[in-house]
Amino acid sequence: NEIWHFRRRFASMLSLFGRRYSPELLEDEMNLRLLKTLVSGECVSVNIAALSRSLRKHRNTVRREVLWLLENRVVNRPVCPFMGLYREYPLLVVIRADLPDEKPIRDWIVEDPHIFAAYWSRYAEYNMLLFVYHKDVLGYQLWRESLIEERKIPSREMRIPSSSMYVSNQLMMKYDPSAAIGLMATEVNQKGRIEINGLELSKDQLSIFKHLVSGGVFKINENLLSREIGIHRKTVMRRVDQLIKERWILGPVCRFPDLLCPPNYVLAYALVDIVKARDRIHHAFQKDPHVSMALRISIGGYTDLVFSAHPDISEHMDWEKELSRRFPGCIGRVDATYLSPKNKITIDQQYVSLCIIDGRLARMRGRKFQEATRVS
Repeated sequence: NEIWHFRRRFASMLSLFGRRYSPELLEDEMNLRLLKTLVSGECVSVNIAALSRSLRKHRNTVRREVLWLLENRVVNRPVCPFMGLYREYPLLVVIRADLPDEKPIRDWIVEDPHIFAAYWSRYAEYNMLLFVYHKDVLGYQLWRESLIEERKIPSREMRIPSSSMYVSNQLMMKYDPSAAIGLMATEVNQKGRIEINGLELSKDQLSIFKHLVSGGVFKINENLLSREIGIHRKTVMRRVDQLIKERWILGPVCRFPDLLCPPNYVLAYALVDIVKARDRIHHAFQKDPHVSMALRISIGGYTDLVFSAHPDISEHMDWEKELSRRFPGCIGRVDATYLSPKNKITIDQQYVSLCIIDGRLARMRGRKFQEATRVS
């Protein structure tokens, strides 16, 4: 029985990334060039005509509101998210660090090809929380050593040694960065308004916002892709469809500026100990608009790592109480850290993914150069 339940949970987790996929797709230079263009958003745009039909509003009105949302950084530009990130880098490392707030440190964080997100966050003796992606533990350890050797961070004598937690991306149960849009809609219905980045959003603007972060109202410029890559338009369409089908990328979508959390919301990063009814609680997480990402872990007595978005800290506490009320005696310890967008070091969400693609392209071209040199 336990083996059957484990297999069922593991199968549902694998479905996040596609059970069958072809690694050789990323051994093709044309596919990599397509990926780079799609993941950067270079050939992706909002389909104003489709959006205006869906909302039953004039195109010019919709176009104006979309530009307003993008220019005021209420939402990010449209891209095709690279889900291959979690295959290429199956290891997530969460690091508590003690680092000085200096420009060289901030520059290193923004430019490092492995750091996905970083927050100034006080926890015991540490002042920073880093989310880092790697292929494996060996790669992470070598990366850590190189940081000191290259003097990107102070030596251990000058700081408190960092603390690392290893999480497998293959045990991801939920990945829905736009889940909290439902909370924003509820807030507008209750208050009649919502404020983001000091700007007040109307119900109509929020409707457009919802469509942008949910997908389905975008277009890929296949003609431009065809010219840039140098292959026929139908070949471009076929290759893009294959990359989406095998979940190397998702369809075009806009993301929140802070990915897992809407603007003006607080992101709660919590280690949770689920002592029983784990399947029922995981099912609740799947449907809960607060939870944007959740992973199974086995660390220090905790069983789950949960990222959830909340209008404020008190609402998160109420949410936790309600969860305990719904599942009495099922949830043990919870170690929550609150992360504010104001304390985040801004890193382009596509940066780590584009570094992976650029790295593969560079290695492929290097091999071709070596082969050409040997032949000549």
